[in-house]
Amino acid sequence: MSYLAVDIGGTFIKSALMDDDHRLSVREKIKTGDNKDNGILRKVESLVREELDRGEGIRGIGISTAGIVDREKGEIVYAGPTIPEYKGTPFKAHLNKMFDLPVHVENDVNAALLGEMWKGAGRGKDNVFCITLGTGIGGAFYSSGLTGGAHNQANAVGYMLKDPSGLNYEQRAATSALKKKLRESYGLEMETEELFERAKAGDEQSRQIINGWAHDVAEGLAQVIVMFDPGHMIIGGGISQQGGFLLDIIVRHIKTFLPPDFLKTEFKIAELFNDAALYGAVSLFMQPDK
Repeated sequence: MSYLAVDIGGTFIKSALMDDDHRLSVREKIKTGDNKDNGILRKVESLVREELDRGEGIRGIGISTAGIVDREKGEIVYAGPTIPEYKGTPFKAHLNKMFDLPVHVENDVNAALLGEMWKGAGRGKDNVFCITLGTGIGGAFYSSGLTGGAHNQANAVGYMLKDPSGLNYEQRAATSALKKKLRESYGLEMETEELFERAKAGDEQSRQIINGWAHDVAEGLAQVIVMFDPGHMIIGGGISQQGGFLLDIIVRHIKTFLPPDFLKTEFKIAELFNDAALYGAVSLFMQPDK
């Protein structure tokens, strides 16, 4: 008997089974598509049916998803433009009814942090803030438990720091913003991996571009540090695979936004990478006290 972990992003839905030894297997990856007529909910329902039809015994369903989640209802209560028509999607109520199985639904960054707290960079720690840098920017904070706020909207850091032009933090500092700047300001069509490879090889223009972007990233992280004083900050998202090279640049810029000797937070790169949210989605079955 296993638990089914599902991670819903703006582009793909990933799923896997987790057994009692905490191993992920039977992985699937499908296009997210739009949510017209609850299309995403129906795709998740189909994933569950497929596993049951294979004869896999499922004890519960853990869902990690983009958007702001009412954890008790297991429902999407707010979603940005990444997934139109997503607000109100009733994952828990629908799947409970269809399969008579327990269902946990969690925001994707919360799930990633839970995964890292369980099996990754946050093991054995408290007061941990996780930020994911990707198509958007998301945050999560764990201090003797996840913090959600009065309306489940705490740590939605991508929406902060809106400037006079109308651009918020994630519109300036997400990796999608970096790619857009490469195209519009420098006429370069490349993935961020190539940009970092050029910078590491000594290309001065690439270093300048990364420094400008890292300055924008650091501004938001400095505000998080002032507000939460986390003991540890985990950097996740695909770009986190740049490791120490990325961390050194970001931390250097963070210091410019803070008073001298103010920065005491320890920074770490996420260890589980793209599997963090899958682990986190089912971690509440394995660790119900979290």
